[in-house]
Amino acid sequence: MSEVDAGVTNNSLTVKFFVYLLLIAGALTMAIPYVWMLVTSIKPLSEIQSYPPSFIVRNPTLEPYRDLFKMIPMMRYLANSLFAAGSITLFNVFATSLAAYAFAKHKFWGRDKIFLLFLGSLMIPWQVNIIPGFVIVKQLGWLNTYKGLIIPSMACCAFGIFLNRQYIYSIPDDLIDAARIDGCSEIRIYWHVILPLIKPVLATLSIFTFLQQWNNFVWPLVIIHTSDMRTIPLALAVLTGQFGANFAMVMAGAVISTLPMLVVYLLFQKYIIKGITMTGLKG
Repeated sequence: MSEVDAGVTNNSLTVKFFVYLLLIAGALTMAIPYVWMLVTSIKPLSEIQSYPPSFIVRNPTLEPYRDLFKMIPMMRYLANSLFAAGSITLFNVFATSLAAYAFAKHKFWGRDKIFLLFLGSLMIPWQVNIIPGFVIVKQLGWLNTYKGLIIPSMACCAFGIFLNRQYIYSIPDDLIDAARIDGCSEIRIYWHVILPLIKPVLATLSIFTFLQQWNNFVWPLVIIHTSDMRTIPLALAVLTGQFGANFAMVMAGAVISTLPMLVVYLLFQKYIIKGITMTGLKG
């Protein structure tokens, strides 16, 4: 190896070292709040109020978690959030993939204009839709119901259509033509040809949609009036207001609300990168 090649190699290793060092520092910085949340949730009150604060737990306790489930119906709130977020996610994944297949592989009058209309809806701030949405839900008699909580959010599917359409557009037309020659209907082509090929982008969209709906605070706050219909974000707000002095119980609630999102992300994290990198921006 020549001196020039050796110098280039050393420079490359130095750059990689500093890049990895920066990434590790960034990861640790972002992890500190979550570690502090978990540590505080198992601390007794005396250690929480001690100064200076410490990450070390000398006398760990699960009393905050027991108090949490005793003071508020946490399981009910978890079930509400899981039902709402899960229903919206399943509908959006199916509906957006079906619409994206039509936009990507079928030619019809006004296709591009309708697609641009969907893209244009992404530029409208979501705050603009709160008052009209509330008026519609009230006139339909859906206030404080699962229908009012779930159905309006199902209409927010423009991003999913865009993501699926870009992915489906890259699928060779020969596969679809071969299926048509074999006598497959459009539904069978969608089910047996398109869906198996777009699993990565569907998994990515499912994660994004689920996390967004799980953390949705404003819309449930607007239409939910009774405690039995509250979702996790509303429960955390009530918990902070009523038991704000009990820091351990508040942190225990935050830990429990984070667990489903963490599990979903850890199970499907590989699909996030694969789905985004393979989607592309063709067409």
